[in-house]
Amino acid sequence: MPLVPVLLLITLLHAWVAWRIAPPLAAYPPAQLLVWLGMAASAILMPVAFLARRLAKGRLGTLLTWGGLLCMGLFSTLFVLTLLRDALLVLALGAAVVTNLAGLEAHWLDALQRWSALAVPVLGLLVSAWGFWNARRTAAVVRVDVPIKELPAALHGFTVAQISDIHVGPTIKHAYLQRIVARVNSLGVDMVAITGDLVDGRVDDLRQHVAPLAGLLSRHGTFFVTGNHEYYSGAHAWIDELRRLGLHVLVNEHRVLQHDSGHSPDGVAQDRATETIVGAGGTDFTAHHFDESHRSDPVAAMAGAPLATRLRLLLAHQPRSAQAASDAGFDLQLSGHTHGGQFWPWMYFVKFQQPFTAGLGKLADMWVYTNRGTGYWGPPKRFGVSSEITHLRLVTA
Repeated sequence: MPLVPVLLLITLLHAWVAWRIAPPLAAYPPAQLLVWLGMAASAILMPVAFLARRLAKGRLGTLLTWGGLLCMGLFSTLFVLTLLRDALLVLALGAAVVTNLAGLEAHWLDALQRWSALAVPVLGLLVSAWGFWNARRTAAVVRVDVPIKELPAALHGFTVAQISDIHVGPTIKHAYLQRIVARVNSLGVDMVAITGDLVDGRVDDLRQHVAPLAGLLSRHGTFFVTGNHEYYSGAHAWIDELRRLGLHVLVNEHRVLQHDSGHSPDGVAQDRATETIVGAGGTDFTAHHFDESHRSDPVAAMAGAPLATRLRLLLAHQPRSAQAASDAGFDLQLSGHTHGGQFWPWMYFVKFQQPFTAGLGKLADMWVYTNRGTGYWGPPKRFGVSSEITHLRLVTA
């Protein structure tokens, strides 16, 4: 997208918010000045956040990135609140006319404009502060039972830890990822699934920050599939790096897992039984735009799998892969990408682009679980949508 139109749009939107909020605060000069200065600073810092690594190195580049992304999160909320405030003022004016309160109209509408203008930045700051804390804390574990029809007894209780959309990059570094790894390891699962958008940046810049992934522990290992952000960041180099760390990177392919169950879900010893699981992975739904050989293909991911397999699991970054996965005969698809909307009110719009927004859903006979994201993208902000590490347990339906 051309830079000049983007900069112009950002400037106009900030000017509009300032024009709607600052004038009614004339009775509070410090607040009015802060609104004007804040909008001016935000209009400058937001685009700088994405250019910071080119404009400055080291600590200054980091500070510019953080400043711009924080402004982006705050402005998003201010913009929405300003729209809602204007809708409120229109409704109030209409109510005054309908109820014949025109004589009182000027007095109480003036007060409403003043106090609602003050409420917008106050609420915006509170929402952004809460969202920042929610984004920067270590993701909570969300436990989900997935009922699988005719699941063999040996697979009842099979566990998967799913992490997704961490976005190691400008504001998410080694320590943040290390905390996630520690929490996953505390679960003692049979398999770890990473469903894409792990990184936002090149291998040379982020190698040390993704290194904690080598420490992930599970019975059958860690499996990874590409998301769209891997393709923005050099997917082939990242595939090589993650394989070097010991991850199983699945590029429209599968692994056959022999799961040996020597105990029941309640811990009581039982006769050992071994069942086969096909753990498959498809490339990102849009991968072909970057590399035609990486076109997402759940059928190819299943090719050559044992016919007698009782459980077929697909990792696919975007929920949009679900129809092809269902047609290919998978029992369960694990996805991410949506972030669950990440923060209010965008969670209400994801459904217009993806068939599943968050949590457990079903398409025909196939379950789809959509992780809300273990990290965040862009603004360090999560409000109304928490990050998660998903602990999935397969149970007999």
